[in-house]
Amino acid sequence: MDIAQVMLALAIVFILSKTMSRVVSKFGIPGLVGEIILGVVLANIVIGDFNVAEALDIHDGGASAEVMEVFSELGVVFLLFMVGLETRVSDLTSVGKTAFLVALLGVLVPFGVGYAYIMATDGEFYHAMFMGAAMVATSVGITARVIKDMGLMDVKESRIIIGAAVIDDILGMIVLAVVSGMAKTGEIDVVDVVKVTLTAVIFVILIILIAGKAVPRIHKKWVDYNTKKLDEDPEFLPFRCNMFIVAIAVCLIFAYFADYIGLATIIGSFLGGMLFAEYAWVWKLEEKFEILSTFFVSFFFVYVGMNVDLQMFFDKPELLITAGIVIVLACLTKFIGCAMGAKIADPHIEKSALSIIGTGMMPRGEVGIIVALL
Repeated sequence: MDIAQVMLALAIVFILSKTMSRVVSKFGIPGLVGEIILGVVLANIVIGDFNVAEALDIHDGGASAEVMEVFSELGVVFLLFMVGLETRVSDLTSVGKTAFLVALLGVLVPFGVGYAYIMATDGEFYHAMFMGAAMVATSVGITARVIKDMGLMDVKESRIIIGAAVIDDILGMIVLAVVSGMAKTGEIDVVDVVKVTLTAVIFVILIILIAGKAVPRIHKKWVDYNTKKLDEDPEFLPFRCNMFIVAIAVCLIFAYFADYIGLATIIGSFLGGMLFAEYAWVWKLEEKFEILSTFFVSFFFVYVGMNVDLQMFFDKPELLITAGIVIVLACLTKFIGCAMGAKIADPHIEKSALSIIGTGMMPRGEVGIIVALL
């Protein structure tokens, strides 16, 4: 691996991503759209004999591409940790019923329609199951980035969307366990499905208990220690930096643990962030993680764009029609399913809130890519 080449490629991609983000933002479009477009361009544009992806070594299997993949994963992990920092346990429990129903119907409706569409056009059971699975999960990373960019994290609808997106992702992992078992053995692995379900529930309950019991005690000890030191030495600086280090460690460890038990890393990092939510402002964690997130998360959205293979549509133009139909179905079913869930949870909810929730749950990403690679 040529380290100098990798660093140059990362620098170029980072600068271009921020430039594209600023350009599209001028037109009122979320900056991440520009970053995704950049990824599509970098991965697919060939000018004569000049291949951009090969020149930057970000083609499939390239050293820079491998580093970008790691950076992109870190980016979305840090992003969801930041979202967790702004989401108190009480915030989620206050919208728990609504978030659960939004997530549940937001999974069932797209899965059912995706399954029915492939059965009607293709007739192959396994193909239908995979299409249904690819349509279910909302991309928590994309949703969270848009909400943060718009400064709407404190709005009730945003809390419902974030809570539902996390539950949606857990349900997506359960569906993924079903289809991945079918891909390997040709049949549904009931044991694996039950395992993923139980571990997810236990993991979430443990986080809620820790957030309510352990973190307040840690905060009290931290305050007592700093108060004592300040009494002894007025020039003493509180150990905010140490809490930042602890937070990074918790973020990465929880992400690893979530992956270890069969969940997405971003679920672990989000729940890890929630542990610090009550005292994040005291430890100034949000502004410090903002720096990390600003750098790493750009690579996530560029990398998402790089997974789009435009050549496939040139080779098989008919796929454009199929892709268009699937996109429309995926958006409509997610919107309708999530709006139905919100309406059932709160019959008096305003139509504008239903539109916000339905639209906010539309983005797809990580789980769909995983299903496509099975």
